[in-house]
Amino acid sequence: MMQGKVVAITRSKEDSEEFTKLVSKAKAKAISLPTIELVSKGKEMVDEFLDAVKKDDPDYSVFMSSKAVKLLFDTAKKISKYEKLQLAVANTIVIAVGPKTKAALESEGIRVSHVPERFSSVGVGEVFTLLNAEGKKVIVPRSGASTPFLAQLLKKIGLKVKEVYLYDVKSSSALSYWTEFKELFSQNKVDGIIFTSASSVRAFFDIMLSDMDKKTLNTHLEKTTAVAIGPFTADELKKFGAKPFTSDVHTVQGAVEAIKSHFSK
Repeated sequence: MMQGKVVAITRSKEDSEEFTKLVSKAKAKAISLPTIELVSKGKEMVDEFLDAVKKDDPDYSVFMSSKAVKLLFDTAKKISKYEKLQLAVANTIVIAVGPKTKAALESEGIRVSHVPERFSSVGVGEVFTLLNAEGKKVIVPRSGASTPFLAQLLKKIGLKVKEVYLYDVKSSSALSYWTEFKELFSQNKVDGIIFTSASSVRAFFDIMLSDMDKKTLNTHLEKTTAVAIGPFTADELKKFGAKPFTSDVHTVQGAVEAIKSHFSK
């Protein structure tokens, strides 16, 4: 039963509307924790992407987050290269990691050809295996904090991979949002935390360790159900000594369903 539980997610209020709706519907309290801020590479990332497309002439483009889509296209608008970017992306077969990323691309007038069944790097690899894309070229715009797993996987499948880094991430400075959470957490009144990425895990510990020692933090965390949205997030949590479980479906809805099912046992 979720009723009366307190569940947090490592996302800002704007990015956690779906989570808040699902948790509130289950009569539980939702807390949004802005863990990371994007540090954009600025207008040079658009030029870098366009230059890479011109030079490598990729067959495919893979977008791994709606944030990457928004950042790239918004920056292109500011420097009057929006149509040029649209055309460059549209000239490739576009793959979006999940429905949110697909919606972000479609809002920029880009047709998405494939979305994997599993919304993850592994799912993207499965799409390419089915496409028999060996020897083809792919461009992947993404975060500088990303793991090399996707590139390694695609190379293993036989693709030629070009990654273009659009932004880095740093721990959020919006710490006023954390006051209520920290108070409840220190009293063991937070029942669950959904971690949405490896970056958000690192930022969570960075922020929490600024006013709590590691042993105390881990003691409180043991009394909280930690849910990782996917395997990489789970691996990152384990590095910090946490014992998470991973949702079968790597989406916010999947994570909420996983925590619901855990509480109903």
